[in-house]
Amino acid sequence: MGGQNIERREALRMIGIASVAAGFPGFRKWTFACGHGLPATVKSGSDKIPYKPLFFSEQQYMLISRISEMIIPADDTPGASEAGVPEFIDFMVANRVPIGSRHEARSDPPFRSAQEAIEAGKEAQERFVAGLGWIDARSFSEFGRAFLDCTPEQQNVLLEALAYKEKFKPLTDSGRRFFNLMRTYTVVGYYTSKVGLEALGYPGLRTVWPSMPGCSHPDDPEHVRLPEPQT
Repeated sequence: MGGQNIERREALRMIGIASVAAGFPGFRKWTFACGHGLPATVKSGSDKIPYKPLFFSEQQYMLISRISEMIIPADDTPGASEAGVPEFIDFMVANRVPIGSRHEARSDPPFRSAQEAIEAGKEAQERFVAGLGWIDARSFSEFGRAFLDCTPEQQNVLLEALAYKEKFKPLTDSGRRFFNLMRTYTVVGYYTSKVGLEALGYPGLRTVWPSMPGCSHPDDPEHVRLPEPQT
């Protein structure tokens, strides 16, 4: 839908954003994820265990998964789901790591204080919850059922009215803002995963990936005991 085509300069900006958040080694398929020293040919046991959302409810997480896969579907390259994008979004939102035009990586600090960064992360949490609620409410209004219960064609109609200017409908401003937020997190998550970098043909993958730092939580491979962000 949107997100498959991306300029290399934009991809490098996204890698910069991800490196800022490298202290949050969230999902296993991220470039900055913890590998715990496993050989590339060996899968960790956690790959076989269904991901349990940290922030979203199961229903919300399923909705995140479906929308992200519609934004970057699998075609001749893997889609958002295979890249681990839903897990990335959940982890970043849970840890209040804001991503977006107001919080891009740049030479000057994006926030004046840690508290300001935390507040921006809280705002992202609120926007996601409200946006997911808007999607289902709009779906009920147009089709009489929740988004995940709609046909693929109905789902496309709803999202295309948020994604493409020529298809905008009245009273969808909130939905369009949420779709833009969702697309930003999806694209950043995808193009900072190994799958996404391979899709880009990113040359640094050959040199950067093998030299990623080891995990700082070897006794907690699932990261279930990471400290809560300080408020």
